[in-house]
Amino acid sequence: MDIYKKKSRWKIYLGVVGALIVALSMIYTSYLTGELEKEERLKAEIWVQAIKDIPNMGLDCRLTLHQKVLTSNTTIPVIAVNDRGGVDPGFYANLNVRDSSEATLLAEVEEMKEDGLEPIVTPDHEIYYQESSLLRQLRLFPYVQLFLIAAFVSFGYLGFSSARRAEQNRVWVGMAKETAHQLGTPISAILAWIEHLKMIREEDEEVQEVVGELRNDVSRLELIADRFSKIGSAPKLDPINVYEELDKCRAYMERRAPRKVNFEFPAPDEGDLTVHINPHLFDWVVENLLRNALDAMEGKGTISADIYADEDFTYIDLTDTGKGIPPNKFKTVFQPGFTTKKRGWGLGLSLAKRIIEEYHKGEIFVKRSEEGQGTTFTIQLPKEG
Repeated sequence: MDIYKKKSRWKIYLGVVGALIVALSMIYTSYLTGELEKEERLKAEIWVQAIKDIPNMGLDCRLTLHQKVLTSNTTIPVIAVNDRGGVDPGFYANLNVRDSSEATLLAEVEEMKEDGLEPIVTPDHEIYYQESSLLRQLRLFPYVQLFLIAAFVSFGYLGFSSARRAEQNRVWVGMAKETAHQLGTPISAILAWIEHLKMIREEDEEVQEVVGELRNDVSRLELIADRFSKIGSAPKLDPINVYEELDKCRAYMERRAPRKVNFEFPAPDEGDLTVHINPHLFDWVVENLLRNALDAMEGKGTISADIYADEDFTYIDLTDTGKGIPPNKFKTVFQPGFTTKKRGWGLGLSLAKRIIEEYHKGEIFVKRSEEGQGTTFTIQLPKEG
């Protein structure tokens, strides 16, 4: 199992655990609100019973108890409607109303009816009540809790991701520059030996031919070292005819491709479309894409290219007839370490993405792919350098 499958599974596990925690929290909060709702209805019924019993008491006792009953309920909005459809003075409490007129109080009753709570019915009154502000806040609590947890996790994830990317970038740059530095010494030594061999065997044509090929290979090594040295630095972008540059990449890879692979690229003189690129780095991107296409086709098929533009961007489509990429891997293929090869580090497309997006301010993506039919990668470059 590769690292990205493990990573994907861990995301699922964490998501399930998080959802379980939220569900348990909401269930428990729902239980508490249900118990509090029962308690508030019981209090409302006691309040009603007390109001009913007050007239049967002595005058002094009535006034004292009436005052205690009314003042003891400090949380539950409650109002009593008499059998004539009106509201008796003093038969309401904890209402947030602008005045105590009967019209205002009856409007409040209508709002309570809309809340759907069943009124408490007595022979003389219907008692309407609402949930207290405490109960309403408790009902909202799990959603507030969920929001805060989500915000915390999101900010934490963004922070860790940013730190990880920064660390990853430092590693990339350090490794690239160190590789370029390490290549420099043996390349210089090889060049010296080539020149020495060339001078001591000037009369031998076969040796001179071999020396020429060695010099070409060393030039290639110098190019690779130069590419690595540019990672982490701001490369110089030059105005280049994209048709000509793409044909150079085609010519280089076609010589190294199996004979059963056909290259269908536009001719170098087919158009005069200029883009601002660093040729060494741009060629590296195209060569990586073409190598992946050759691996996907397993020795036979067609690699084609298409160049087109709109007002703001120039587009290069590279299409192969290989085994294709599953839709859920379209973005994963650009992540460091992702590879479908038995031998490979999974760095080619990651480097390509970095070169196009960070150094050329463009974009590279999988335009379309179908398993068993092939894949199209698109390089999008801004027209202004």
